[in-house]
Amino acid sequence: MPEGHTLHRLARLHQRRFAGGPVAVSSPQGRFAASAAAVDGRVLRRTSVWGKHLFHHYAEGPTVHVHLGLYGTFTEWERPPDAAMPAPVGQVRMRMVGAEYGTDLRGPTVCELLDDAQIAEVVARLGPDPLRRDADPTWAWSRITKSRRPIGALLMDQTVIAGVGNVYRSELLFRHGIDPYRPGQVVSETEFGAAWTDLVALMKVGLRRGKIIVVRPEHDHGAPSYGPGKPRTYVYRRAGDPCRVCAATVRTAELEGRNVFWCPQCQT
Repeated sequence: MPEGHTLHRLARLHQRRFAGGPVAVSSPQGRFAASAAAVDGRVLRRTSVWGKHLFHHYAEGPTVHVHLGLYGTFTEWERPPDAAMPAPVGQVRMRMVGAEYGTDLRGPTVCELLDDAQIAEVVARLGPDPLRRDADPTWAWSRITKSRRPIGALLMDQTVIAGVGNVYRSELLFRHGIDPYRPGQVVSETEFGAAWTDLVALMKVGLRRGKIIVVRPEHDHGAPSYGPGKPRTYVYRRAGDPCRVCAATVRTAELEGRNVFWCPQCQT
């Protein structure tokens, strides 16, 4: 599932390419056809994101709400002047076409129209988004410090912090020496404050660079990344490999339905 910085990059891209002009919206697959007709030809005023939720705000109309989930993806394409539009490939839930660009959405968990009150309901269920200027970490801290749930589970709970996925969760805890199974109420306020500041900085790098970069320069050597084209990580998807810092064996286990990775020596 894409992490929060990916949605913010998409929002910025769609803002540049489509906002300020009319957008042709359709649903080649048909599942979004009636809703697409309600915004087809309207001017896209702006885009916004909260956590993993993307919003396209249309003038004098409803807002398109997208949650990519595990399998959703946008495919971007250029529209040369006077050229025929490409035929949809696969199950395209929503197609957007502007003056110079188009984008096709496939496989989202959510693609729907919402009014302002419904948007407020979605946002009210979410914790602070580290990439938003209005993010309030005290909301997340108040939830964490009262909880007996493992901190590794709390960081993935979108009602606590919105936008954090499995990579940032595992890597952030390693960078701050916190065992993912430590109860939230045992994490100190100082530890949380340092981790939040680091999380904001890491996600801003991801937003700017388009990829997650978490390994400090002094550790950015040795074993390759976990996959082609992926940056190095400390623990994520490195189970059984030696820790980049202490050489202990990186471990993995299932935590509330998702695999978590950690170093038993560096994280206490």
